[in-house]
Amino acid sequence: MIAEAVAPVAPPAADALVHALCAVLPAERVLWRPYDLMLYEYDGSIERHRPAAVVFPLSAREVSEILQVCNRLGVPYTARGAGTGLSGGALPSPGGVLVSLARMNRILEINPENRCALVEPGVVNLRLGQAVQPYGLSYVPDPSSQKACTIGGNVGENSGGPHTLRYGVTTNHTLGLEVVLPDGAIVQVGGASADCPGLDLVGLFVGSEGTLGIVTRIWVRLIPIAESVKTLLAVFPTIDAACEAVAGCIARRIVPAALEMMDNMVIRAVESVNPAGYPVDAAAVLLAEVDGLRDEVDAMAGEVEAVCWAHGASDVRMARNDLERARLWAGRKGAFGALGRITPDYYTVDGVVPRTRLPEVLRAIAAIGDDAGFRIANVFHAGDGNLHPLILWDADVPGAEERVVAAGAEIMRVCAEAGGSLSGEHGIGLEKRDLMPLIFGEADMGVMHRVKDAIDPRGQCNPGKVFPTAGRCLEIFARRGMAVGW
Repeated sequence: MIAEAVAPVAPPAADALVHALCAVLPAERVLWRPYDLMLYEYDGSIERHRPAAVVFPLSAREVSEILQVCNRLGVPYTARGAGTGLSGGALPSPGGVLVSLARMNRILEINPENRCALVEPGVVNLRLGQAVQPYGLSYVPDPSSQKACTIGGNVGENSGGPHTLRYGVTTNHTLGLEVVLPDGAIVQVGGASADCPGLDLVGLFVGSEGTLGIVTRIWVRLIPIAESVKTLLAVFPTIDAACEAVAGCIARRIVPAALEMMDNMVIRAVESVNPAGYPVDAAAVLLAEVDGLRDEVDAMAGEVEAVCWAHGASDVRMARNDLERARLWAGRKGAFGALGRITPDYYTVDGVVPRTRLPEVLRAIAAIGDDAGFRIANVFHAGDGNLHPLILWDADVPGAEERVVAAGAEIMRVCAEAGGSLSGEHGIGLEKRDLMPLIFGEADMGVMHRVKDAIDPRGQCNPGKVFPTAGRCLEIFARRGMAVGW
């Protein structure tokens, strides 16, 4: 009986898709049984879609062959990295093929002289940073999920992280891409050198959420590790005061490498799990980091401290050594996980607002939580105005999912009306596609559709993401009393 349980099971003869995929990949790199597929029906978002099959290519040629199979059979497909996305961008289409790039995880080249590296899409973000550190170099984009998320996923969503305030997000550190287009063609845009002539096709693909092709190689920019780094923790009696300090820093032309904010709920969650030294009675804390030449850093740290005191900080602490710096950052990077200790589920919202509008927007978000009956925790990239409200909820409560999604949509409306955007780094995906009219008009979306149609005329490449479904848009907006942009 044991032998029968573990013996390989052949796919049903009627399953033409699985048989066709097994013709271009070894059978052990094609998953099709329901038990196996369950592991790939979700990411970090609320939605769930089960694929018809999951495949694990090892090269661009294999990706091309997979796409040709899908084209021949009229089957949609979606690329997936580590599955840490928060907008449903890597969820498969019903009946579609999920192309997992997790095994394409080699660092192919590190070129310290030209300050670049060539990697496959399945390379984990943190691993790349560790690999280039001995050369005195760093890869700047550092999402909080960097221990798990992959460079390919970062490219798809144009991810950021705490340390991109001064240096820019993924698009600013991507030099070139090898991409398998929807017709199976393998092309290279950009390369190891910066500023290639012609249209910025690298910029077109970065942040396109896998809707224009599948990235199989990435040339990334590396920067020298700063000579000196200082990390400060500023403690505030009110959230408004902390927000005003953020705007005050930028107004004085002080641009730290990082400027992160956490509210009291997040502080208490972090300190209960992995104490980082945050004061649990603070309404908010700012975690600021400055880097550069030693003299520059000393002066900049002093200016940041002065701004914080001027805006009502009750305490400002400087990390005394690398160990203290690491503790402070471990608390910030582990904040999402820490919140999992105080709630069965949380729904992450990702919006952007002008820094000067942070106080009023955060007050509006708190009011939305009160009206909907949810607690909302805030931990975010304050220097960028990139908010990450986490709505705490319980999926086992009937009707809670609809209410939490509605609360998220209301937060997006507030961000849009404040002059902001629907995403700073998590993407639009499935979850926010029908809110696109909040910031884009019909002509804007028409241009995006024409680009998509030119590259993916069959509409099989990660369909159902980013672009709104008109009927659903009207229904959502009418039900919530929102103005429609079209």
